[in-house]
Amino acid sequence: MTDTLWLWIGFNVFVLLMLALDLGVFHRKAHVVTFKESIAWTVAWVSLALLFNLGVAHYMGDQKGLEFFTGYVIEKSLSVDNVFVFALLFSYFAVPPLYQHKVLFWGILGALIMRAIMIFLGAALIERFAWIIYVFGAFLILTGIKMIVKREEEIHPERNPLVRWFKKLMPVTNDYRGDKFFVRENGVRMATPLFVVLLLVEFSDLIFAVDSIPAIFAVTKDPFIVYTSNVFAILGLRSLYFALAGVMDKFHYLKIGLGVVLSFVGVKMLLGHTAYKIDTHVSLGMIVAVLATSIIVSLLRPKKAEVKVGHAPAEPVPLP
Repeated sequence: MTDTLWLWIGFNVFVLLMLALDLGVFHRKAHVVTFKESIAWTVAWVSLALLFNLGVAHYMGDQKGLEFFTGYVIEKSLSVDNVFVFALLFSYFAVPPLYQHKVLFWGILGALIMRAIMIFLGAALIERFAWIIYVFGAFLILTGIKMIVKREEEIHPERNPLVRWFKKLMPVTNDYRGDKFFVRENGVRMATPLFVVLLLVEFSDLIFAVDSIPAIFAVTKDPFIVYTSNVFAILGLRSLYFALAGVMDKFHYLKIGLGVVLSFVGVKMLLGHTAYKIDTHVSLGMIVAVLATSIIVSLLRPKKAEVKVGHAPAEPVPLP
């Protein structure tokens, strides 16, 4: 128990140190994140995840290492949907590129906390109510089917109930005040549109976590593996956004691939306690094959009229 406790403490200290290094050293001054910089950070985060994976396999066994890698691939692939939503939000609210990194930094920090809570709740539910695993499995299958057949819909952030509730709670300035989330004007404390965007980023991640966390429980019931694979996938999400935001529309079949992956993982979860249990090696191969196929088909059969995302209009859209 003591060894496990120190493992948890050590990992979280590492995460906090990396976040402090990111914001306090490399992004101490606000600047526009270039494509080259985003690729470098993406490679760095993936490399750290793979090194951690080797450590898990060495100290906890090859099976745990395989579970971590499979879970990481699932979480990383599902996080691509987050990237698309981030791009739409930044475009809709005309968030200056100079401030986008700050929004994603605090958004992802909040996401880490929310996901930790959801993971522990999920693990506790599975341990106490074993049948809940079948509910998760059915939910993933339905979500996957919905993702496959559902057409793209426009996002209207101003209609989000969270935004409407917050505007009743606190006044919001009409435009940005640099990179500030809150300002005091005429003796009144006000939020800025940048904080509204942050709220929506947090809300969108919460929605995606409802899908992704049950998915990884189909691979492993070990809370440490579930948590660490989630954290590494989330930590690289900012750099992934800056690397992919401008080309996301090219991978138009990826959403179908993700839907197939979710449905497959749901089936794996339902078969977990039967004679037809799907091996983790098979799961990993299936997931990688589906994602690779969806990306290749997207490139071979591009859309006739491509629409770029991630480019903000000149003026921010006011909230009603």
